[in-house]
Amino acid sequence: QVQLVESGGGLVQPGGSLKLSCAASVNLFSIYVMGWYRQAPGKQRELVAVITGGGSTNYADSAKGRFTISRDNAKNMVNLQMNSLKVEDTDVYYCNARLYGQVTNYWGQGTQVTVSS
Repeated sequence: QVQLVESGGGLVQPGGSLKLSCAASVNLFSIYVMGWYRQAPGKQRELVAVITGGGSTNYADSAKGRFTISRDNAKNMVNLQMNSLKVEDTDVYYCNARLYGQVTNYWGQGTQVTVSS
C-alpha cells in the first residue's frame, strides 16, 4: 500500500507559478513511475507529467515548456513546477504512483489549481 499526500495547489493569476508536491509513504526507489494527472468535472483524468525511476519524463503537450517534473529521492517526493499558468490549467490535480512489478495505480486525494484574474 502506498499513501500519496499532495500539497501546493491554490489560486494564482494567469502568467503566475505554482509548485505542486507529492510525498510518498514508500522509498522512491520502489516506485516505477510517479507523476501528476488532472481532471475536470465530468471528464476523464488525463496525464500532465510523469517521471520514471530512471529519471525519464513524459509531458502532456499542453505542459511542455511550462511545467517541470522532478524527483527528490531524499524526501520521497515528486514536485511539479508550473510556470506561465493559463486559465485553462484550472483543474483538480492528482498525484499517481505505480510500484515495480505491480499494476495497481495509487492516487492522492487531489489538489485544486485555479488560474484566474
